[in-house]
Amino acid sequence: MIKFGFFSLTAFPANSSTMKQLFLIGLLWANLTGIAQELFPCTEPASNMPAKSLSAKSTAMFQRDNRGGTRTQRYTPELMFGLNKAWMVHTSVSFSDMHQSSLAWEGARLYAKYRFLSHDDVHKHFRMAGFGMAAYSRNQLEYNEINLFGDQSGVEGGLVATQLMNKFAVSASAGWNEVLNKARNDKNLVDRYAFQSLNYSLSAGYLLLPVEYKDYNQTNVNLYVELLGSRNINFEREKYYIDLAPAVQAIFNSTAKLNVGYRFQVASDISRLGRNSFTISFEYIFLNALKNH
Repeated sequence: MIKFGFFSLTAFPANSSTMKQLFLIGLLWANLTGIAQELFPCTEPASNMPAKSLSAKSTAMFQRDNRGGTRTQRYTPELMFGLNKAWMVHTSVSFSDMHQSSLAWEGARLYAKYRFLSHDDVHKHFRMAGFGMAAYSRNQLEYNEINLFGDQSGVEGGLVATQLMNKFAVSASAGWNEVLNKARNDKNLVDRYAFQSLNYSLSAGYLLLPVEYKDYNQTNVNLYVELLGSRNINFEREKYYIDLAPAVQAIFNSTAKLNVGYRFQVASDISRLGRNSFTISFEYIFLNALKNH
């Protein structure tokens, strides 16, 4: 008999394909039930996706342009790779009509995270990770809200720490952003735009359903609220913003994840493209897709 997480595998020979399938299901189920409430919609926790797994995600964001009230949209397809228990990598592209009159490709992003600390116990853990991101955007600078998810080209590096306690998870992150736009070297524009910022977040998640786990087909329902903030560095005007982002999440069959959330401004002195947005995303994970042959 082999025990893993909530599963016990018995009565199958060691070379049985049925046993291998059940073991993989048990692996994913144990991982998702353990960290379901820290799969934050807006931010990354210190935990990683299962090793050797591949995940495909599509995100749609809708907001109203502050300039004229026009409804705008952004679509972001993304691939995520769980290389091993310590490393994971994201790559994505984005399409939007936020900076042009029609929907068009606007940029690409590469994100990597390394988990360097993990203190695990029964139904709780504390983890820390370092992350880095590089983004390219064909959009020109228009606002002093630094956003590397389609609006600007640049790099970011930072740290994230996550604490899980039974059905509740809390995570905090801080990252340093550098905008790498050609306007940065234009002496006429250096006082017009912000090129550096400190971004920070505080996220909380609660596992609402199921009340008791019975099998991996049960649907998980998680509730989230995230505080998202940024402060521009070495820039006298338009210094900060603070947003809140509540969301609800459903996980189906331990492999498919649906997020629905709303983000709104709490306080800011920055002229922004939009003060609130509605986001919906769907993600599907392929367990053991990157295994060695």
